[in-house]
Amino acid sequence: MDEVDAVVIGAGVVGLAVARELAARGHEPLILEAAARFGTGASSRNSEVIHAGIYYPCDSWKARLCVAGRERLYDFCRERGVAYRRCGKLIVAADGAQLAELERIAAAARANGVQLEPLSREAALTLEPQLSCAGALHSPLTGIIDSHAYMLALLADAEHHGATLACGSAVTRVVLEEQGLLIGVNGGEPALRARALVNCAGVHAPAVARLMEGFPPAHIPTAWFAKGSYFTLNMRAPFSRLIYPVPIPGGLGIHLTLDLAGQARFGPDVEWIHSCEFTVDAERGAQFYAAIRRYWPQLPDGALQPGYAGVRAKIAGPGAPAADFRIDDERAHGVCGVVNLFGIESPGLTASLALASEVASRIS
Repeated sequence: MDEVDAVVIGAGVVGLAVARELAARGHEPLILEAAARFGTGASSRNSEVIHAGIYYPCDSWKARLCVAGRERLYDFCRERGVAYRRCGKLIVAADGAQLAELERIAAAARANGVQLEPLSREAALTLEPQLSCAGALHSPLTGIIDSHAYMLALLADAEHHGATLACGSAVTRVVLEEQGLLIGVNGGEPALRARALVNCAGVHAPAVARLMEGFPPAHIPTAWFAKGSYFTLNMRAPFSRLIYPVPIPGGLGIHLTLDLAGQARFGPDVEWIHSCEFTVDAERGAQFYAAIRRYWPQLPDGALQPGYAGVRAKIAGPGAPAADFRIDDERAHGVCGVVNLFGIESPGLTASLALASEVASRIS
């Protein structure tokens, strides 16, 4: 029986950040990743946006960790040479009826300590001449990041302080014992004992929690699969900032984001599915054209092509209010040594460093 101090399940951006923080505090975490390499799930299937902390309910985990994590992430990128750009974004009202929604968004942002600049239609068009809107909010704190380079830097730091990454290691059994947690991988009998376990499996976190024999099922939420597809632009975008419509139920609407090379992509939309899969249906392009042309009427026919898709780690289903992050430790579920992270969807990337500190503080 091999013994380790701590196991982190999942090598996405949050799992890597948690392992890095634990290692820096003197633990020697083992990161178990089911896939053949790190960061293949939501961490590489998102908009790569550094969020300001605008939309989340005041004093929620999402709001607090996003605001704290944002500045830590910008500092980390500068210190470690990770490519990023604080490009800013515009949240736009397509017509006069949506102006009241902009006011609500600005008030929510102020409650979170984030100031947005209201823009008239004329002021918004001065910044982005091809934009169509009745008004907008400018978020100067929003940025974009090379998420893969960020994960590489997190992994390098974690390994430097003693962490180990084991890919191709799917956790298939966890036995809870007084002496620790016995863990089996890839269908084998438990051959690993850990003092602490952090479940960072993203959309699969509820399923991983159900592998824990004796864990109280009442403390495991239902996983909901909300796929978001992206379409890319086959020409240079005439925008230098991110463009977001007002939010829609389940997401932030089909927005325009840019990568660090200036390539534009649009999405994600919201498609509730029954299992985790990443195909992009080209026929969904029609609704993308319609949504995008509300704020960019000059989008040419034939300019969009299917890109990629991701699946949000939802723990609230269609029609339900968005759930907050859940950081469930012994105080929540009564099981010593286990921390489950549930519902870590956006702004998980932005919040990752602050989230990692919070998790590490729960591992005594």
